[in-house]
Amino acid sequence: MPVFILESLLPFGRTNSVGRFQQLSRIARITELDLSASEAKDAGSSNSNWETLKRDHEVYSSLLQAIESSKSCRNDCIGYAVSASSTDNYPDESIVNTLIPMDKYLNRPSYWSSKGHSDPNAPETLIYKLKADLCVITEVFMQPFEAYFQPGKPIYSAKSVRFRLGHPKSSKDESDLLKMPQQQPADDKFIWTYTSEEFPMTQEKCFQRFNLPEPVLCVGGYLQIQLLGRVQRQEMDDLFYIWFVFIFSLFDRKVYLLFSALSISKLLYWTCIALLTEKTVL
Repeated sequence: MPVFILESLLPFGRTNSVGRFQQLSRIARITELDLSASEAKDAGSSNSNWETLKRDHEVYSSLLQAIESSKSCRNDCIGYAVSASSTDNYPDESIVNTLIPMDKYLNRPSYWSSKGHSDPNAPETLIYKLKADLCVITEVFMQPFEAYFQPGKPIYSAKSVRFRLGHPKSSKDESDLLKMPQQQPADDKFIWTYTSEEFPMTQEKCFQRFNLPEPVLCVGGYLQIQLLGRVQRQEMDDLFYIWFVFIFSLFDRKVYLLFSALSISKLLYWTCIALLTEKTVL
């Protein structure tokens, strides 16, 4: 079974797949899990080097083919909510509410709310685990929450939004995430290998579509949404908040957050391992 060993920089160029998806440039080498001791001993021979290059070429070619041939599987790719940088009233306004496909659930408003802040430039972050450790993200749809139960029905949008993709710093950090309260920030437990441009948002109750400049391969399976700046004060305390409600259905016109993802089912027999900043096998 091929295993990807990742490091901070490639020692040399790879195949066309690296050119198409720059996130693959951090793969340093590919190692067979079932290598025998004799094979490892002969790894320095010219024949072994040729076989290694041939295998690497086949793996990268298969990887690119798997990515590009999965277009028929476009759908949402959110698995579960991991954490929010702040939550106003937990659990009523938890990040978990962003996984419910409506802005009202069981006769109650359904949304996530940040804590209030006097600084309109104070940011917030939301982190999600994707359904696969390898998937291609092409676009995001978001809609701010309209507080229909407050005077004037204010809309608590952000000034702008940015998206990051990556993986936990270590296997320990990943296991710790399962035990962490979702209202506790977890940003320091990740390495983000992709950061999008900053997209402006409008203070409107409408679908806001954010197309990434090109399809992005997420290696590691985690998404961070950076909400940058605040535009709406809450009348009762005169503090700025950000409220969002999300859904992940590609085919529902009422969705609030959606990811067009290309699932890579052919790669299930591969194990993607290692830290991007360390040559550490998980």
